[in-house]
Amino acid sequence: QRRVREAVVSTQSTGNLGQNSEAVKASYRREKWRSRSMSISSNGNDVSSSAGSRSSLSSYSSSGSGSDDEDEVNPREVQQQSTNGFSDFCIKKISQSSFGRREIQIAEEEMPALMLLRRKLSEERSLNGARILICTHITAQSAVLIETLGACGARVRVCSCNIHSTQNEVAAALAESGISVFAWKNMTEKDFWWCIDQCVKGDFDDNVGDGKTALGPNMILDDGGDMTHYMATNLPERFAKIIGIVEENVDGIHRLYNLSRAGKLPAPVMNVNESVTKTKFDNYFASKESITDAIKRSTDCMLGGKLVVVCGYGEVGKGCAAAFAGIGCVVMVTEIDPICAIQACMQGFRVVRLEDVVHYVDIVVTCTGNKNIVTREHMNKMKKCCILANMGHASAEIDVASLATSELRWEKIRSHVHHVHWPDGKYIVLLAKGGLANHSCTSVPSFVISVTATTHALGLIELFIAPPSRYKQDVYLMPKKLDEYVASLHLTVFNAHITELTKEQATFIQKNRGGPFKNQHYRY
Repeated sequence: QRRVREAVVSTQSTGNLGQNSEAVKASYRREKWRSRSMSISSNGNDVSSSAGSRSSLSSYSSSGSGSDDEDEVNPREVQQQSTNGFSDFCIKKISQSSFGRREIQIAEEEMPALMLLRRKLSEERSLNGARILICTHITAQSAVLIETLGACGARVRVCSCNIHSTQNEVAAALAESGISVFAWKNMTEKDFWWCIDQCVKGDFDDNVGDGKTALGPNMILDDGGDMTHYMATNLPERFAKIIGIVEENVDGIHRLYNLSRAGKLPAPVMNVNESVTKTKFDNYFASKESITDAIKRSTDCMLGGKLVVVCGYGEVGKGCAAAFAGIGCVVMVTEIDPICAIQACMQGFRVVRLEDVVHYVDIVVTCTGNKNIVTREHMNKMKKCCILANMGHASAEIDVASLATSELRWEKIRSHVHHVHWPDGKYIVLLAKGGLANHSCTSVPSFVISVTATTHALGLIELFIAPPSRYKQDVYLMPKKLDEYVASLHLTVFNAHITELTKEQATFIQKNRGGPFKNQHYRY
């Protein structure tokens, strides 16, 4: 700032302000980025990845937000209310609601099956009496699901499952419509848990006679298990009144299986994460269509001919590997599972150990859902300009915390793009600080999200209206019939026409003519 002031004084004194204005601006930009770099390198909290599921791999992604990175005011310190006087929310700026509403309307056009389900079920009011806590990515696509649940009779309270992925304008649109939402883009870890606390502790007003009775939640829609874990740990009495949980994330499912084994589940759980419509569409196609876009938008890097390592060859890894191969990259894969490994081999990918190739590859992408896949030792061996990105569930896949040391210098290049400099002059390009690259750097196609969101809605309805004897306090896969119904709703978009079984054919394979057509354990 001192140098900028001196430059201004100098130009004013010589009368050449116009000629030297560009030098003043350049000086200001240099000082601004130097300040940011120093701040980042000296603040461990700014670069460390949180454990758990801040970057859970799930359906809803954000293509960017109306967020202003320079606005440092914490929303918790600002009192806001909608045009109708509603104030039970905490978001960045309620004034962005009209822009957010347009984002939601655009998403609705690309999510025809979910909108069809909304029209069908809104007449039946299938979720009348449901009071749902939702912890997911707050994006235009998830907003379509949230408002669909409301149209079906449910009342909801919403918070974010990810500190980076919230679209502030969409959160504003939800708040303006009267939905209690607690989320904003790039919140701190402390704010993240505060938002969950505000969400789960709030009550739902239920009209009784002339007055109102405050009621607690009775259902949970979670992404990563953070909300469920928080309630089970801190609010056991409230958690005990839950009648159904829908979870769409691998880490969340692991937590729920642990609760089930310990006999601590208060209600049945629908495991959407392992439903066919989630794994085969969301995990694969969403990753395939977003990973290369995320890298190109963030780095302006040409991908053809680059050497890429995809860590993990599950559905997400398969989608990423296919995308890189399709654009002309040389793709290698790391795997622990021999079945996935031989699948990669038969697709033409080399199966390698990361430590054997990390010193010469151009791009490393993690897709495992595990922790410490890329360690400081690996990063020390990476070549200059190596791009490092995460597409798996947890922020912990890349050991970002190990980079918060005095000998390394962080430089912010763009939103969600950092150069981490080593003392010898080498630097690597880290995307989204180890969080989900597609959630932070680009978007996921709304149509793919429609498949998963429709599955969520049907899972909640199934648990809410099912007779008590149908499900016990355990974890269940989505009924195959519901998976097939979700797929059938989306076929009309492609003008696809299903072949019908004859009675003779149905008898021969011992299936109903209307399905389900596969056994529950069938892998597509």
